[in-house]
Amino acid sequence: MAQDAPSSGSIVVADWHQYKDSKEYFSKILHKKRRKNFGLLESPVMPPHVAVDTVHYKIFISGKSGVGKTALTARLAGLNIPNLHYETTGIETTVVHWPVKLRENGRVLFFRLQLWDCGENTLRRFDHLLPACKEQMDAVLFLFSFTERTSFDDLSNQIAKWTGTSVKLVVGTKFDLFMHCDVPERDAS
Repeated sequence: MAQDAPSSGSIVVADWHQYKDSKEYFSKILHKKRRKNFGLLESPVMPPHVAVDTVHYKIFISGKSGVGKTALTARLAGLNIPNLHYETTGIETTVVHWPVKLRENGRVLFFRLQLWDCGENTLRRFDHLLPACKEQMDAVLFLFSFTERTSFDDLSNQIAKWTGTSVKLVVGTKFDLFMHCDVPERDAS
């Protein structure tokens, strides 16, 4: 059984994936210790005796070209990160399933994260795509690269364009390339 020591404000058991009672659930999303890829209409198949509700989230990933939107999406989905940069043409959607155990009642849920990645120039060129990305969106991740100051400086413009009640998070990428850092950590805090 997972530990009951609560994380600050967490409603899920953060380290549940390390416990035996999680193995049946994780076996449905992993194959040879790698994530299984699921299409838009697919989901993990659980045995009939295991009832699991799924909570759906649509997350749009926003940022200037080259900040790492596609790489972040690949990392979250357990996919290989592309070696070469190419701008995303159109909209790429990636589905990530993740089982969680609720702290309060021990119930298990699957989070189904639908990640929407759209290239900056594509959004400019085709003005009908952004409304499609925003439709029924639950959260938006605003990305900037620690290696590109202009992407950091543009954050306020990006955020100002988004209204509504969806969750807004800022994510810094390429921090591991600290030798080429244009955004000091103190600026990002």
